[in-house]
Amino acid sequence: MPIFTKQAFSSLTERRTTSRGKNLYTVLNEARVELKTSSKIGVFLSHSHKDKSLIKEAIAFFKAINVSVYVDWMDESMPEKTSGVTAVKIKSKIISNDKFILLATNDAVISKWCNWELGIGDTFKFSKDNLAILPLAENSGSWYGNEYLQIYPRIESVTQGNDGIYDNIFRIKYPDGSQKWLSDWLKE
Repeated sequence: MPIFTKQAFSSLTERRTTSRGKNLYTVLNEARVELKTSSKIGVFLSHSHKDKSLIKEAIAFFKAINVSVYVDWMDESMPEKTSGVTAVKIKSKIISNDKFILLATNDAVISKWCNWELGIGDTFKFSKDNLAILPLAENSGSWYGNEYLQIYPRIESVTQGNDGIYDNIFRIKYPDGSQKWLSDWLKE
């Protein structure tokens, strides 16, 4: 299964943003503003807070294809300390965003919060084909996680260039082997 390595994903997003004359911090700040005003397709991005450095790359990845990304710690209305209010707000954001994507790293699959968010996403998004995982491995060809993640569609690269960096062609691959272009899935 073609899986992004964290290094290849970071290189891809860095290359895409710098070719547009923006650094990742500019993209992150633009995403904070969009959170308040966006009418673009909205994605709730579930992730481990231990993967915070990858979030900048993920935001740049989705922003490049005209998608607004919701990240809980960028939301100024979230409580400073995690509480039941945090859970209510996160659940509301999962429901109100068009799509749910789990940034599936090893840290995310062991996170209680990510697993809880995936359960909410499963309830409200999975049957409508609005849920996918974006698996990111430490090294090429291996990603170890909870077996139940195998039931979800995943985002993957269609081709890989000679330099080991993924090209800009992505698809949603379903467990039954069927697939569709990521851009089409996002528009549905």
